[in-house]
Formats: sequence, C-alpha cells, structure tokens
Amino acid sequence: MGEQERLRELELRNTTKKYDILGEQERLRELELRNTIKKYDIVYLGEQERLRELELRNTTKKYDILGEQERLRELELRNTTKKGKPVPSLETDTVFNDFKREMMFHRQAQAAVLIGMPRLKELGVGTRRPDDYFAQMAKTDQHMQKVRENLQKKQFEQARSEKAKKQRQLRKMGKQIQVQTKLRRESEKRQLAEEVKKYRKGLRTDLDFLEDNKKRRPTVAGQKKLPTRNKTQAKRDYKDKKFGFGGKKRGLKTNTKESSADFADYRHPKKPTKGQQQRPGKSKRMKMSSKKRR
Repeated sequence: MGEQERLRELELRNTTKKYDILGEQERLRELELRNTIKKYDIVYLGEQERLRELELRNTTKKYDILGEQERLRELELRNTTKKGKPVPSLETDTVFNDFKREMMFHRQAQAAVLIGMPRLKELGVGTRRPDDYFAQMAKTDQHMQKVRENLQKKQFEQARSEKAKKQRQLRKMGKQIQVQTKLRRESEKRQLAEEVKKYRKGLRTDLDFLEDNKKRRPTVAGQKKLPTRNKTQAKRDYKDKKFGFGGKKRGLKTNTKESSADFADYRHPKKPTKGQQQRPGKSKRMKMSSKKRR
C-alpha cells in the first residue's frame, strides 16, 4: 500500500509539472518585471507590491492553511444554503474595495508604461516635446474676444449698481439731514415763541434770546462754515486802492431825522378840478333831441 501511494504522488507531481500553465505564466511575468526594473533602474511601488504579492502567493500555495479553512467554511455554508448557492460576501468583491480597485488601475497603467516606452524607443517614436515646441491655443481669438466683452459688460453693470447704491445712500443721508434741520428749526421756533410770550407777560425784560437765536443757526449737517472772502470783493478792494473810493452810495435816498422834520419843500395838494363832462346816455340824448325839435 505504501509503495502504491508513493507512485500516485509521483504521477501527480509529473502531471502538475506538465500542465502547470498558470504557475509558469506567473513566473515569466515575475522575471519580466524584475528584468525591466534592473534594465531601466525604475522602482515603482506598484511593481514592488506585485512582487510581494507573487511571493505571498507562492508561500500560501506551500503553506495554505488559512485558505483550506476558508474553503471548508464555504463548503459548509453552501451545504446550509438553498440549492447549493454560495453566500455573497462584500469583503472579497473588488467592486466594494475602493483602495484595491484604484491600485489595480495604477498597476495596469504602470505596466503599460513599462511595456510601451521601450517599444516606442525601438520604433523611433519621440516621447518628449522639443524645447521650441509652440502649442496651439485651445480657444480662438474670436472666442476670447467674446469672453472679454462679457467680462467688461459684467464689470460695467457692477460699477453701475455700486454707483446706484451710493446715490441711494446719499439720498437717504440727504433726507435724514433735511428731517434733522426741520426738527431743529421747529424746536428753535417753539423756544423763540415761548421766550416772546415770557417777554410779553413781563417775566423777562431783556431781548438777548433774539441774538442767541441768530448765533445758534448752524450750517447744514451742523458744520461750521469758514469765513470765505468773495472774489468780487477782492476785485473791488483792488480798484478802490488804485482809483480811490468814491464814497458810500448805498442808503443815500433813505430818510434821516433832519430830512423827516424838514417841511420846506412840502406843497399842499391842489383841489381836484372838474374834468371833462361825460357823454349822456342814449335815452337822455333822445329826450334832448325831441325837446329841440319842439
């Protein structure tokens, strides 16, 4: 019995050596990757991980204890499920493992680069752009002109809206100032009326409140106006200095104490004389003509 078992084991080994296609393919890929890394001195994390994965596969094939346990569990579960269907697992499916899926894409791209670059060099196809390469613009000048006009339009509309906002704010401020001045004038008017009432009743003998009211009149928005000299006044002063001052003419025709007491030039008004007689009415003229005929 022992000899028969040994013979069967040897036959199985020979058959696996003959028909071990997948194992040979993996070994060839491993050798190609190692040769490319040595040849081009390129070390990629993805290729290193691939090599580690292949080594782990070889070790797990030799000492695949956990794998056997998982297969046994899966067989037990298949027996428990209906119609012998396997239980769907999310962990083993690469669709739900984002990291593994992205790493597969990364490795595929790296392998394509490692295979494609040497072939392109053999064929004499250039893989680098020259220093004096002039790339064509993706968008035409007409398109960029439209973009520029659109941006200018937006900028103009924004400036116009900001200007309108400022105008509205100024109007609000002007209205507020008008309301403030109106309220202030009403309060001053009320105070002045009260002071006048007190003066009439005899509660107050001085008229200082009139002068205070004149002094109290502030300018717009409560700002004090600085004394400004008019240009015409400066011109007038220069001419007076050059040609002399001809005397004050304003107020020459106003009355004085002496002129109001002087009656030398006073003349009594004449009595009203009878003016030209008015023409009588039609009825009176008819009567007068009838009398003359008689």
